[in-house]
Amino acid sequence: MSRKIIIVGAGYAGIEAALYLQRKKKKKDDLSITIIDKNSYHTLLTELHETAGNRIDSDGVIVPLRDIFQYTDVKIVKDEIIKFDMENNTILSAKNKYEYDYLVLAFGSEPNYYGIPGMKEYSYPLWSFKDSIRIKEHILDCFELASQENDETKKKSLLTFVVGGGGFTGVEMMGELGRWVKKLCIDYGIPRNQVSLYLIEALPKILTILNENNVKKSMDYLTSTLGVNVLLESAITKLDSEKVELKDGRSINTRTLIWTAGIKASSLTDEIDTEKNRTSRIVVDEYTKTPFKNVYAIGDVSAFTYEDKVLPPLVESALQTGENAAINILADIRGTEKVKLKPKLHGVMVSIGSNFAVSEIMGKQLPVWISILLKYMVNVHYLFGIGGFELVFKYLNHELMKKRHKKSFLEYHYTRRSATIWLVPLRLFLGYTWFIEGYNKIKEGWLTSPMLAGLPVDGASSASITESGEKIFRIVSSHTPEWYAWVANRLVIPNALFFQIMIVLTEVGLGLAFISGTFTFIAGLAAIALNINFLLSTGLYDTSWWLIPAEIAMLGGAGRVFGIDSYLIPALMKLWRYLVRRSS
Repeated sequence: MSRKIIIVGAGYAGIEAALYLQRKKKKKDDLSITIIDKNSYHTLLTELHETAGNRIDSDGVIVPLRDIFQYTDVKIVKDEIIKFDMENNTILSAKNKYEYDYLVLAFGSEPNYYGIPGMKEYSYPLWSFKDSIRIKEHILDCFELASQENDETKKKSLLTFVVGGGGFTGVEMMGELGRWVKKLCIDYGIPRNQVSLYLIEALPKILTILNENNVKKSMDYLTSTLGVNVLLESAITKLDSEKVELKDGRSINTRTLIWTAGIKASSLTDEIDTEKNRTSRIVVDEYTKTPFKNVYAIGDVSAFTYEDKVLPPLVESALQTGENAAINILADIRGTEKVKLKPKLHGVMVSIGSNFAVSEIMGKQLPVWISILLKYMVNVHYLFGIGGFELVFKYLNHELMKKRHKKSFLEYHYTRRSATIWLVPLRLFLGYTWFIEGYNKIKEGWLTSPMLAGLPVDGASSASITESGEKIFRIVSSHTPEWYAWVANRLVIPNALFFQIMIVLTEVGLGLAFISGTFTFIAGLAAIALNINFLLSTGLYDTSWWLIPAEIAMLGGAGRVFGIDSYLIPALMKLWRYLVRRSS
């Protein structure tokens, strides 16, 4: 009889557990894996500030579950669990009942309002995809209303934006907002000095787990570059629809408080009668197991203690607890020894807008530009693991090509989109040119007789006729760099026929690739490389140098219109996902 494994929650931890079970299960295990979530998508929680701050399109922070679990045996159920009956191995929603053999609790966390009066009613929390959309639309409304408001007091209130909490989420949110308001001020004709930004933190410093140098750099960027007022040791005591009150008696008139100052485990844990910590996270053992039979808690739901510390609610924590739970479920099914979780957190990084970031990885503080690059690399690595190349390309497209904030000179130009159809005539001409080059070489006998020579020649032509009437092509001239001449004389010329055949096949292949629009990006890179090779041989006397600008244009997806790439690339991406998901 099939063993039913149910995972409640499609966050980082739940998806990791489901995919690990899918990869490592064997036919004899006879598993039925189901993941249940109230949404049909997975949210990239670490990127919510980018949507809330209008840096990227709204769909840039969500991934449909069907894209993640396509070609797997994991069953996706869109439902909202409201009750747990551990004694009878059953969980329930408003309409359905689900029985399990193994249960994984991965339903995440929610904002913690700490009982502050008015906070739940009037703040704008940032902890879900819907939250980020609500914040973005509210900020746009504030600028729209402010542009029409004649009362200066009301206008100032509309243009005062407060972020509560100086942790990672709060600082990243303020970084996005600080960049976005510059563009909003231009769009709505509002002077930047009429907009006030406040970051409020109850502790003596922001980003408390970072070293002092990174904290200082972050503070300087927020205050000097973005014009943010950072208020430290300023706990919020009350909030209503028009103002924020602080513990020292000050108040800030505002219509906007974005709340990021704390999280706790989802209130679903209230339905589970077991030991929890002060933030409602379920206490688990060294195997991420709860006191209930065959029930595991992972991610933000799990209060896993290691070296006398509770594992912090980070993505790395979620991924490692999710994998460990899956490992131990399989061990229990197979009757093998379970594995204790030994967490290894590699570090943290904080992006404050798209142009500034700080990080501490393996105890080392990295430069700003490396921190920015590392943030992209971490997300690329994660997305490739859950969805392959398609999700990676989608993410990079949002981050690099569709960024909405005010752009630098280079960004403005390289993100400009144009109709690819206008590249089709150029692509066909390139294809014809390369094909004819290869065809002519075949007629000249490049496939049958060695013709490459290394003696220098005078003048612009690389071809000459010997006394016996044979045509030779000299690949070393007075314009050839010494290192290239060395390679040509010692490697290429002694094996002339082999390299001639390779050149002919490449030229014909490039011609066919451009004409048919097949693997156009790769063909463009190969053509550029071949032209550079010719230039190294004869210098600018090689008349094909002008093809290089045209070949660079091919890198912009020229085969996606009236080309095979429009069908081939999506098919290959799906094939890759199928092979990865079906392999174990």
